[in-house]
Formats: sequence, C-alpha cells, structure tokens
Amino acid sequence: MTFWETVTGSDLTREWKVFEARAEELPADYRAVWEQIKVHLFPYAGFTGRSLMPVLDGALGLLEESAADGQSVHEVLGDDIKGFCVALAGGEGARSYRDRWREQLNRNVARKLARLGG
Repeated sequence: MTFWETVTGSDLTREWKVFEARAEELPADYRAVWEQIKVHLFPYAGFTGRSLMPVLDGALGLLEESAADGQSVHEVLGDDIKGFCVALAGGEGARSYRDRWREQLNRNVARKLARLGG
C-alpha cells in the first residue's frame, strides 16, 4: 500500500469491492445477514473504517465457510446478529465513534470552561 492509497482510501475501496463480490456468492439468507453485520459494525469503525476491515473480513470468512459446510445461518450466528457484532467489536461497552466524539467534545468544553473560569 502506497502513501497515496492510504491518504485517498483507494485501497479501502478496492478491498470493499472484493468483500462485496465475495458476499454476492453467498446464498440469499447469508447475504441478508451480511448486510445486517455491516450495519451493526459500522458504528465501531474509526474515522476511515480502516480498523474495521479485518473484522469484516473475518465475519465474511465465517459466513463463507458456514455456507460451504451447508449450515444454516441461524445455526452459526443464532438470532442475535447485533449481539454477534458487539462481540466482534470488542464486547459490551466497546467504544463506538459516537462515544469517542462525545468524549472529545466533553474535553473541549471542559477546557474552554476552565479558561473562562480561571
């Protein structure tokens, strides 16, 4: 990966297209779960989403292997897709981008208030 690819994110776009092509090969019920996984994992991504790519790759790999073994998606993941995604992201209490932005905003406000008060 070159510096230019990192800055522009073209490497992520290329990787994302590969993910989507792999997902298209899955059975319909697995594709539906893949869409849910993406929705539930995106809040845990960093600003660029780069940190989420290995997690998505692993989740897609699990779906591919399970589909190839002939298992139903519910046998593999159960009914709690959101819970599965929370576990992938680091468990309950994992910081989402909203949490990081909220903390940053609180620090900035506290710093401004400290300057005004003191």
